[in-house]
Amino acid sequence: MESTGMIVIFCSLLIVPFFVTADTCLGPEVKAETYTTTEAVSSRDTVFIVQFQLTCKNKLDNLNLYAEIKGKTIPVTKSVGSNVYQISYSDEPKKLPSGQYDFRLYDDEGYASLRKAQRSGESTDNIKPLYTVSVNHPGVWKGPALQSEFVAALVAILVWYSAYVAKTKLQTTN
Repeated sequence: MESTGMIVIFCSLLIVPFFVTADTCLGPEVKAETYTTTEAVSSRDTVFIVQFQLTCKNKLDNLNLYAEIKGKTIPVTKSVGSNVYQISYSDEPKKLPSGQYDFRLYDDEGYASLRKAQRSGESTDNIKPLYTVSVNHPGVWKGPALQSEFVAALVAILVWYSAYVAKTKLQTTN
């Protein structure tokens, strides 16, 4: 009886790896669209949104993806029923000045390696991402140097002063 149990366990250990395989996306092709906040007057934070379609040569679907930017790791959201993914990232405008920002994409295996390196304090530069999406951020516009209300008030004061001076000249000449 014990030998039969050992044989079952041994066979199970040999068969299980064939059913539990985690494939990696081979030859990833990404078509990305990006958006960044360009106006700080109506927004407190600078926002980056990256929407992309991922196609693998080995036809993998439903991948769990993670993005790393500036040392922070964030999950990537997947749209239902398609290979369309989205990354959303925000921070204060002073922490995200104009420039190019790289979102490094990782699958489960790459994310595990990334987390392991982060926990042990190692550099993450040698961990190869699945793909890198670059976002060119032009910076944020903080509004005009003079507010329109101030300019309108200044023009109103100048018009009033001009009218007052003209009225005074008319009254003194009569």
